[in-house]
Amino acid sequence: MAAGTIRYWAAAKAAAGVAEEPYAAENLAEALDAARERHPGELARVLQRCSFLVDGDPVGTRAHETVRLAEGGTVEVLPPFAGG
Repeated sequence: MAAGTIRYWAAAKAAAGVAEEPYAAENLAEALDAARERHPGELARVLQRCSFLVDGDPVGTRAHETVRLAEGGTVEVLPPFAGG
C-alpha cells in the first residue's frame, strides 16, 4: 500500500473542507473511495465531475482501478473550472 497526498482544488476543496490530506491506497479508486468515506455528502457529487492528475500525469478516461499510486505520490483533484 502506498502513502501520499491528495490535493483538492476549487469546489473539491470546499466540499472536502480541507486543501489536502494523506492517502494510503494501491490505486486511485481506493484513494477516492476512502476520501468519499471521510467526507460524505457533497464531495461524492463533486468527484463525479472531476479530472485527476497522478504525479502530474492526467488520468483521462483510464479506469481508476488501473491507476497505480506511488509511495510519496500526489493526486490532484480538479473540478471543472469556469472562465478562461
